[in-house]
Amino acid sequence: MKILIKNADIFQSGKLLQRDVLIEDGKIVKIETDLDLNVDRVIEAKGKTILPGLVDVHVHFRDPGQTQKETIETGSEASAHGGYTTVCAMPNVTPVPNTPQLLKKMIADNQKKGVIKVEQYSPVTYDEKTEQLVDFVAMQAAGAIGFSNDGFGIQTAKTMYDAMVAIEKTGLPLAAHVEDHALMNGGVMNAGRAADRLGMKGSLDVAETSQLARDLELARVTGVHYHVCHVSKARSVELIRRAKADGVNVTAEVSPHHLLLDDSMIKADNPMFKMNPPLRDKSDCVALLEGLLDGTIDMIATDHAPHTDEDKGESFIHSAFGITGIETSFPLLYTKLVKTGKITLMQLIKWMSYNPTKIFKLNDDNQIKIGNIANFAIWDLASSRQINEAEMRSKGNNTPFIGAKVNAENEMTFCKGKIVFEA
Repeated sequence: MKILIKNADIFQSGKLLQRDVLIEDGKIVKIETDLDLNVDRVIEAKGKTILPGLVDVHVHFRDPGQTQKETIETGSEASAHGGYTTVCAMPNVTPVPNTPQLLKKMIADNQKKGVIKVEQYSPVTYDEKTEQLVDFVAMQAAGAIGFSNDGFGIQTAKTMYDAMVAIEKTGLPLAAHVEDHALMNGGVMNAGRAADRLGMKGSLDVAETSQLARDLELARVTGVHYHVCHVSKARSVELIRRAKADGVNVTAEVSPHHLLLDDSMIKADNPMFKMNPPLRDKSDCVALLEGLLDGTIDMIATDHAPHTDEDKGESFIHSAFGITGIETSFPLLYTKLVKTGKITLMQLIKWMSYNPTKIFKLNDDNQIKIGNIANFAIWDLASSRQINEAEMRSKGNNTPFIGAKVNAENEMTFCKGKIVFEA
């Protein structure tokens, strides 16, 4: 099949230039001006921008066992809607894929049911809450993209050390949820003025930084590729910065909500603002952006965490942690950061596509160039709209960003050479 995209803006030599793009049998075969060819479909894209497919190394698709919240189908369709062509799914499902057989089944289902590329993490320990390590070599052979106990954190230093020693031999990343349960204090939001004002129990921010400091020292002596999930504290940024300067093999991600929201924005008992790690201080948001800009933080990952309406309930106290993000992240970040001049569009693409692809060795080349498989989205960056839950493909609409005004709308996503989303 031949598809001709006419008059789109694409990055060429670091500049946005208007070009026509010819796709034949899923591959980009021509990028020129004024192409006039006999094709199966012509897509007029004047005023629109083709951007590389986005890549997210941290999503929760809840499948198997929690499919009332999300499925591979709905999660991947939501990802395509958000402009993503590759995501990496966490293993906190039911049952946890503790064995190569269970992991292979998950990977096969990801490939069969996903409309985009869905990679799969293995847990680090059995059921993610025990001290018993999984067979890392066997899990790698089964197809694991990396290892993570995301959602829980590894509480024992010896368990983390032993895991790092073994995982280092595989060359795969260990993606860590850094959180000392003993210091969480049963909190439902960040300890501070907002928690005091609302009468909520707060968790100490040192729950993140103390375990991070432990892990960075363990990573220094083991050499493992240690990846820090959802960094939320200025102090964490400083610790990672120092570790990188010391030669520790550490990378890090930040979520859109920790960049754009702080706990002063929680005006009432609204569980849509309940997430883990919790929203922090405004000064932390500033430090997180500075960490992206200076290379301390390597990428943006959504931590897409869909829940049912019942899961979120009516109060912070009893509702589940987590918000969705796969459909809203690029429009929000483009509007709040690029349009305001805080970052460039190329920087955003680097953090949301190029860096995660390179660092996690995903073997995807999403750049718009001749010979590549079509993995990209066509965006209207002049759009003016509000985020609307009725447009969501995800089963979850648990986000505080419903109603937010944004200036980017995805019109079409190509993945593996095929159109997988069309507005």
